Amino acid sequence: MDGIAALATTANVEVINRINPLEKDNAVLKKYVDDMSVVVRKLESRIDKLESHVKLLEGKLCDAKLVAASVGQAASAAPAVKQGKLCDAKLVATSVHQAASAARAVKPKEVDEDENVDLFGSDSEEESDDAKKLKEARLTAYTARKAKKPAFIPKSNIILDVKPWDDETDMKLLEEAVRAVSIDGLLWGASKLVPLAYGIHKLQILCVVEDDKVSVDWLQETLEAIEDYVQSVDIAAFNKV
Repeated sequence: MDGIAALATTANVEVINRINPLEKDNAVLKKYVDDMSVVVRKLESRIDKLESHVKLLEGKLCDAKLVAASVGQAASAAPAVKQGKLCDAKLVATSVHQAASAARAVKPKEVDEDENVDLFGSDSEEESDDAKKLKEARLTAYTARKAKKPAFIPKSNIILDVKPWDDETDMKLLEEAVRAVSIDGLLWGASKLVPLAYGIHKLQILCVVEDDKVSVDWLQETLEAIEDYVQSVDIAAFNKV
């Protein structure tokens, strides 16, 4: 009996020794499967975002085709407009020629030499001097008023849509990077986050620029150069002040 018990104990030990490595392998496989599931979910999220961007690009392409069609129609109508203007020019030239012929046909009126006598020449000269002084005084006053008035500075109000790469982009850091762009003639205003899709938000921000100092193209290119956070920059609204 002792021998049988010893054999049974030995068999149990061998089974346990075989099971333990299998359990460890199963744990490693389970962790690997979990990690792969996380990677797959992230890939699916990226694919959804790319599909959303493709749809936006398709919409912009349709708008561009409509604009091209409108330009083509305008170009087709241009010859007819040009021909109409040419007809108008011919009519005007004919009228001018007729008026000139009628003027030459009129006999010049004989001028009486007595009419050229200026009996009040001295008074006219005095009135001319007074009028000249009054004109100079008014011109001096106008120049003084204009010098006091501040010069007009042309400005523009612009609303920009700043889009991030994905929903993992830190929008607070993105806004800080945008506002860090500073140049004479540029003033940043209010901002807000506007939802797009799949948890992604865009930053909509207002700015005022002096037209002679800040180029809108330069501003867009500078913001899009913030590649860590910014995917693209669009102009949502543009108004002259």
